[in-house]
Amino acid sequence: MTQREIFFVANEVNELGGVGRWQTQMARLLAERGHRVRIIGVSPPEVAMDLGPNPPFETLTLYDRRPPGRHPRHALVDRWDPALRRQEADRRAAAERLSRVFRAARSGAVIIVTQVWAMEWVALADTAGHPVIGMSHESFDASRRSSRFERVRTYYKDVDRLLVLTQEDADLWVGAGLNNVGFMPNPLPVTPGSPSPRTEKVVASIGRLSHAKGVDLLLDVWAEAAPLQPGWILRVYGAGDHEAVLRQQCTELGLDDSVEWAGQTDDVTGALRRSSVFVQSSRGEGFPLVLLEAMACGVPCAAFDCSPGVREIVTDGEDGLLARHGNTSELARHLVRLMADENLRDTMGERARQNVRRFAPDVITRRWEELFDFLER
Repeated sequence: MTQREIFFVANEVNELGGVGRWQTQMARLLAERGHRVRIIGVSPPEVAMDLGPNPPFETLTLYDRRPPGRHPRHALVDRWDPALRRQEADRRAAAERLSRVFRAARSGAVIIVTQVWAMEWVALADTAGHPVIGMSHESFDASRRSSRFERVRTYYKDVDRLLVLTQEDADLWVGAGLNNVGFMPNPLPVTPGSPSPRTEKVVASIGRLSHAKGVDLLLDVWAEAAPLQPGWILRVYGAGDHEAVLRQQCTELGLDDSVEWAGQTDDVTGALRRSSVFVQSSRGEGFPLVLLEAMACGVPCAAFDCSPGVREIVTDGEDGLLARHGNTSELARHLVRLMADENLRDTMGERARQNVRRFAPDVITRRWEELFDFLER
């Protein structure tokens, strides 16, 4: 195995959220295999994730504060605007700092750009002949509904490889005109020693209390399911700006006795092992880590089929149950099935625990190393 210098270039070094968790895990996995790993962030995080004591990788942040976005120029006079000229000078100075880091790297180094905003700086830098891998951590459809769609097509069209999360998403990007696309699933974040006993009458939800995560839809789901299975609790882990509105909705639906607001947790495995069913009601996802974690804990999942990543992880009817995107009544029926049938929970939970091993960290890390070797040829 060739030991390499590997650069992750991201919006932030230790961003709180799924991309940040993935990046930190991959940096650790590659460092543990003898690679020299550095994470470079464009700006400091608004809310930082704890990297733990003595992380096995180096970090660098280009700016002391978040730089403004680049705005299209509509008139010739804009180029003489002193503020815009300072911003552009700062951007080029940050890109030159990146260039110096890349030029100092030895042959065989690889640059992984984990988010397209960060690619705006890498595109200005001298990558010194090192392969550049660009990444999109969301589904094609989610990207198409945002400003990131055109930025991906602009900034990633000339990288050595654009990686998305599933083959289905890769095919869609090829159809959108990119010919350098591959896919790489996320690795399993945890490998618990023992599964949930699935004896608690608890359905768990874990995620930000935001519009994207669809907790409002989940409360509608629970309003249908809970009366059919008395004694069960919906335990909602998470925090966010929508919490007050969601709590009010919960009260208006008469669910206060069967919904527990557990707040944000750093112990996802512990939360899952204290539950018997996991539910995800997101309006959109990439390759949700918490589904992997639930399956690794032997907890059967009921979820909206909201993206290729979800159906790549969960095999409907075998190791979990998928409802049509946004169909709250169908998701409620799936929850009732799992709550009512202990044998079904145990069967699906054990299958989930076995099936999710195809995303084991060593499996995914080897796939990354094989890609590095291929791009070096």
